[in-house]
Formats: sequence, structure tokens, C-alpha cells
Amino acid sequence: MGILHDDVVLIRQPEKEGDPTVITVNCPDKTGLGCDLCRIILFFGLSIVRGDFEKQVMDVSTDGKWCYIVLWVIGKPTTRWNLLKKRLMGACPSCSSASGIFFYRAELQSPKPPAVFLLKLCSYDRKGLLHDVTRVLCELELTIKKVKVSTTPDGKVMDLLFVTDTRELLHTKKRQEDTCEQLKGIMGDSMISCDIEMVGPEIAACSLASSSLPSAITEDMFRLEMPEELPSGSLTTNRVSVTMDNSLSPSHTLVQIVCQDHKGLLYDIMRTLKDYNIQISYGRFSTKQSGNCEIDLFIMQADGKKIVDPSKQNSLSSRLQMELLQPLRVTIVSRGPDTELLVANPVELSGNGRPLVFHDITLALKMLNVCIFSAEIGRHVIGDREWEVYRVLLDEGDGLPLPRSKIEEGAWKMLMGWK
Repeated sequence: MGILHDDVVLIRQPEKEGDPTVITVNCPDKTGLGCDLCRIILFFGLSIVRGDFEKQVMDVSTDGKWCYIVLWVIGKPTTRWNLLKKRLMGACPSCSSASGIFFYRAELQSPKPPAVFLLKLCSYDRKGLLHDVTRVLCELELTIKKVKVSTTPDGKVMDLLFVTDTRELLHTKKRQEDTCEQLKGIMGDSMISCDIEMVGPEIAACSLASSSLPSAITEDMFRLEMPEELPSGSLTTNRVSVTMDNSLSPSHTLVQIVCQDHKGLLYDIMRTLKDYNIQISYGRFSTKQSGNCEIDLFIMQADGKKIVDPSKQNSLSSRLQMELLQPLRVTIVSRGPDTELLVANPVELSGNGRPLVFHDITLALKMLNVCIFSAEIGRHVIGDREWEVYRVLLDEGDGLPLPRSKIEEGAWKMLMGWK
């Protein structure tokens, strides 16, 4: 059975202004497909307000299970829909052709790690500069893997950004020149120099290594399963309800979730199920006017059986609750006499981090009129899990314009999409 190349992903724009855009994905299934699609949609800054998932076992000619996904999303005037379609198609099993008919098949090889480039940016300092740079890089589909920002006494800033290129073109002179021109356009006369160079695997591995975390950070902050009581002062969403029922289907476990909506909610659910190697056969997601979401998922284990072991049920339920209460960890800590904003999120077992975190951190601080003295992104293995940790040292030259708790709360609300 074949499917035309352009029909794998269909995007239908709304007839009325304000209505959601409908994205339809119709392709063979693969482990974690829903997670990968939701991650791309989150990267493009879109909000999913409704979703339907269905998986069917087709005949032998389809090579297994077929997936049909419909997502209703709220876009922005600047959304590049054609590029979004291209990225969504890239997440589906790869394209081949036979007799001129395009069809999709499973990947035979794992993709090689992307090349890492060092972007060295020197400029005069001003408020909001780092966010403006981050926004341009996001628009160019350059992913920041690590950043080191330092401010000199004479008011200059040196940004060292280790990036990868989704388009895999940053090794070309044209792509490098376009990148520097885009940065010049947003920075204006404050830019002094812009240089881009590819770094070798050894240098990349060394450069991406992370410094140790502050002693004030404990493993309790990085819990993945729901504790009996959250640490005092923890920033969380409202109460999350997760229930499981094995009585409605002979082969599936029904998972029902009711929780407060937040940015990337469906991605957080999908990445958790992907990490547990759980397959979704049918699902429905909807948001209510109250700001709550209701999700029904019929799931099975990798062996095709429902989840009957109480310990496995409790483990998955506890993990889902924790991921929805605290999809990110946000706190303010002291770094000697200085103040540091620390944000952390769990990395998928596949190695992917959460999109747009640094973008939202810098935007929140810009809106709060808080200046950044230095910043660093790194990965740390804490317990048995890898975390992406963002450390931002705040500029307190004239004192902070807000109490620490207000800065922490402002960053949290921006990351959760509540402002």
C-alpha cells in the first residue's frame, strides 16, 4: 500500500479568524511518533487545543501498524506553515519511491549526530540583547546546545554559542553569512563581530561538558516520581488526576488524565510514554474553557499487552503526575554573593531536550527588566536520568528590580505559557 508524499501531512487553515488550524498526519507508526510530532509543534510555538490519535493494524502490505493523528493548533501570524509541514514529514518514517509512487517505510539506520558549530558574537551590552539573539537563532532553526555569556567591565558582551543546524547548511558560507546578517539586523550598531566555525568531535565533547551544580541544589529537586509531599515553595501546576482502568478493553489499559493546561502539555505526556516504551492505540485530548485538559488514552506495553502489574501502574501514574505538576524545575539560588536563576528539564531517553526553554527564560527576564550577567546551558546526570540545566547569573549592578520570588514566578509562568 502506498501513500502520496504530500498526503502524509496535511495542514488545513481555518475558515474563521481565531479558529484552530487542523494538522493531519497519516503514515505508518513508529515508537515515539506522537512525541516527535508534538515536540516539533512546540518548537514552532504552537498550542495544541485538541487532538485525536488512532492506530490500526493493516494487512501485510502496509508492513504493520498505521497511524492517523489529527491535531487542532493555534498558530501565530508569523508561523511558517510550509516549513512546519516539512519538519513534520521528516519525523515520519522516511520516504522511498517505487514506480513513481511515494510511500513511507521504517528507518534502517539511526541518524548520525549533527555537526556542532561555535558562534562567537561580540557586542555592546543592552537590555534584552540575549533574548533577541536567541529569538533570531530559533527562527533560523539553529539549536543552542550550550551557551557561555560573559560581560566585560567596559560594557561589552562576548557570547559563545555552540549550535546545531536543523537544515544542515551551517557549514556553507552562504548560511553563515545569512545568520550573521540576521543577527546584525536585530542587534544593529551594538554588534562588533560575528564569527562561525565548525568544531571537531573532541572539541565539541569537551566544550559541551558541564560545570558542577551549586551545592544548594539537591536530588529532591530532580525527582521523577511523585513524592508524598513536594518540597516547600515548589512551583507546580494545579492538582493532576491520573487514573487507570483495565475493565473497558481486553487488550488495552485506559489512562484518564485531568489537569491544568500548560505550554507543551501533550508533549510532556507523549515523551513520558515514549520513555516507558508505551504504545498508544487510541487517544483523545481536549482543552476546556476553565483552563483544564482532559485526556483519554488506550495504551499497551511493547509486548502488546495491557498493564496489569500494580507496581508498573503506580510507577507510570506517579511519573505522569510529576511530569504534569512540574514539567520543568525553576528556582533561584545564591551563587556566592550573586543571584542565579536555575531552570532544569528532563532529557528524553532519545537525547532530545525540551524546545524553546532558553528562549522563554530570556524573554521572561527581558519583560521583568532583569539584566543577565552570564548564562550557561549544560547537561547533568542526576540519579539515573539526564537533565538539561540552564543557569543564568543575574546582573545586580543597580540592584534587582523585583524580589527573587517574583523573578522565579515570572520565569515559571513564561515557561508554562501563562503570560
